[in-house]
Amino acid sequence: MQGYLKLRKQVLAKLRGDLPQYLAYHGMNHTLDVLNVCEQYIRRERLSKRDRYLLRMGAIVHDMGFLIGPANHEVVGAEMAGVLMKELGMKQDVINDVKGLVMATKIPQTPLNDLQKIICDADLDYLGRDDYPVISVKLFAELKHMNIITTEQQWKDLQINFLKAHRFQTAFAKKNREPKKQYWLKKLLDS
Repeated sequence: MQGYLKLRKQVLAKLRGDLPQYLAYHGMNHTLDVLNVCEQYIRRERLSKRDRYLLRMGAIVHDMGFLIGPANHEVVGAEMAGVLMKELGMKQDVINDVKGLVMATKIPQTPLNDLQKIICDADLDYLGRDDYPVISVKLFAELKHMNIITTEQQWKDLQINFLKAHRFQTAFAKKNREPKKQYWLKKLLDS
């Protein structure tokens, strides 16, 4: 299960140096947050060594595609990760599994196995946390910069629709993140 630390070092260096500044949300902090949440799942779920290895790599590379741009960033990022992992001498089955983790985070999320469910919930963990307002402001700034939305009302509507449509995948997130997500949704609806 070697290569993770090299992959992590290379990817984080690329993200730190090459991500566009306008990415207020999809930046280094988000990648590290997803990795941190995955580490929490690793401790809680008592995952096998191989699954821990895959999940950590998936978390590190899941938004690499933003180095090229936001369009189809999961597909682009999965391919970039595959090339980098191959260069690091990783086996094809490992590469395929990590690419699957990246693709599972595409909205709407469609995880096919337990690891993919974990990375999906880690990617959107903030929806059910106390720091949702702080993080959502960053996403608003990013989407506004990309001209996806232009007004506060569009942003509010987007958040409401997204929170209504979103479904957590793991038992932990359903129990521990869903109630807070519903709280944020109610606040938006009432405002």
